[in-house]
Amino acid sequence: MRAATAAQHGPGGEPAPRARAGRKGPLGSLSRPPASAPPARPLPAGRLVGVPCSASRSISGLLPERRASKRRGRAGTVRVAMESRGGPRVLVVGGGIAGLAAAQRLCGHPDIPHPRVLEATARAGGRIRSERSFGGVVEVGAHWIHGPSQGNPVFQLAAKYGLLGEKELSEENQQVEAGGHPGLPSASYASSGASVSLQLVAEMASLFYRLIDRTREFLHSTEPPVPSVGEFLKREIRHQAASWTGDEDAKKLKLAVLNAFFNLECCVSGTHSMDLVALAPFGEYSVLPGLDCTFPGGYQGLTNCMVASLPEDVMVFNKPVKTVHWKGAFQEAALPGETFPVLVECEDGSRFPAHHVIVTVPLGFLKEHLDTFFDPPLPTEKAEAIRKIGFGTNNKIFLEFEEPFWEPDCQIIQVVWEDSSPLEDAAPSLQDAWFKKLIGFLVLPGFESAHVLCGFIAGLESEFMETLSDEEVLRSLTQVLRRVTGNPRLPAPRSVLRSRWHSAPYTRGSYSYVAVGSTGDDLDLLAQPLPADGTHAQLQVLFAGEATHRTFYSTTHGALLSGWREADRLLGLWGLQVGQPRPRM
Repeated sequence: MRAATAAQHGPGGEPAPRARAGRKGPLGSLSRPPASAPPARPLPAGRLVGVPCSASRSISGLLPERRASKRRGRAGTVRVAMESRGGPRVLVVGGGIAGLAAAQRLCGHPDIPHPRVLEATARAGGRIRSERSFGGVVEVGAHWIHGPSQGNPVFQLAAKYGLLGEKELSEENQQVEAGGHPGLPSASYASSGASVSLQLVAEMASLFYRLIDRTREFLHSTEPPVPSVGEFLKREIRHQAASWTGDEDAKKLKLAVLNAFFNLECCVSGTHSMDLVALAPFGEYSVLPGLDCTFPGGYQGLTNCMVASLPEDVMVFNKPVKTVHWKGAFQEAALPGETFPVLVECEDGSRFPAHHVIVTVPLGFLKEHLDTFFDPPLPTEKAEAIRKIGFGTNNKIFLEFEEPFWEPDCQIIQVVWEDSSPLEDAAPSLQDAWFKKLIGFLVLPGFESAHVLCGFIAGLESEFMETLSDEEVLRSLTQVLRRVTGNPRLPAPRSVLRSRWHSAPYTRGSYSYVAVGSTGDDLDLLAQPLPADGTHAQLQVLFAGEATHRTFYSTTHGALLSGWREADRLLGLWGLQVGQPRPRM
């Protein structure tokens, strides 16, 4: 696999991590460390010093709009003063973690002008989005640091900014080898209203994840036995099921439990079906050590700190880009005689000429606007890579209850639909059965006066859910919970909050996966700068974002590394040394 080549270097030149079977999960690696583990200790002195940023540490989702309004008046005038310092003009399209990483890296070098970040919305952070709700903070977007250890740059930055607690920073937490698989449920409810044996759930989970781990056998295989992960899993499960003993009802329940794990894996991969996920490159995704952890004050505290570290004129909010014109010779009245190969045209008609532009918009947005976002159009090979790489939807539904119906030590609630099977291609109408794709609920801790569940749902059912009203979602899930708990008088949740990532116009989904018909080479191709023919000035258009990282796609640390990679690419072009050390990866 690419992460294990002789050079041992991943995208952007960073040393590659150890590749392991397993995946990051929407439920994180929630399995607890062994009971014999010693008490948590703070990160040893000398590793990373907690340096609180000037942004809020406690409620991270509350400040972006205020900060945006403070900066909007000055940034909105689009001053040209930065050219007076000499050097190349750089624009960054998109203020998510990849764009902020690139800007922060470039601003850290004293010999070049500050870049300008054009963000379409009123807030920075992109798919990192924390909101104040239910008397606390909920993560509408990214939820966990996957693999929080010294090799993870998101973990390093969070520790540097003082955003993590002692447990998250402890050596014990960093050394846990969770394998990337989600934790097992604390309770499993069947659609008949009965509880499912947790022993049976554990047995089916063991089978399922053994098969997931076996997918590495086909890494880079030129002739995998089947095209997709889903087909491989179903073929092996069909073979296993043939030897099961017991009555038909017991076999059906096993298949129903396995179907719940298929739905969970759809959330992990951000896809509608595992039949859409390519088998041969599936094992190329790399897992870092550490027990997945959250930000006590919200994930957006990280991007708030990154924004706060930038000079005041860098961020330009509410500035959606319409078209990136490249291979040109554009001029600006304020700089007679100067020509720029790139011109970024915004929806409001404003135009920004530049020497270089780093495009960090989500792959879902690129897919939707591929025909109009670049002028001239992208080379055929790059455009085809954008079309082939998968990009799906994984949404969250938060339910607030007056009183919990679950046990005090419950962490994860699984829902099993007994009429479902991964071996049957049932396709009920979305209107009648969208909620059957819901994998269950995570019990959220940390709310003083509220009891909150967070449900996860992926695929077309998730996108259909976005079209419903809050009342319709609340009514459907109340019926589901009353049915699976066997309590027809279970009190309805008192409020609901949900994400709508597919409907978000500048996102159009959640994160990427390597789809059938594509390979890791397509992610590398997407990451390559333009023009690529060697006949024009180089590095006019550069690309960053989670979908451009071959082994860490779909993660915040992959996005962060990609932003650093493209900033370093420009610094290398200019013959400048990188001014900030990069975490060893």
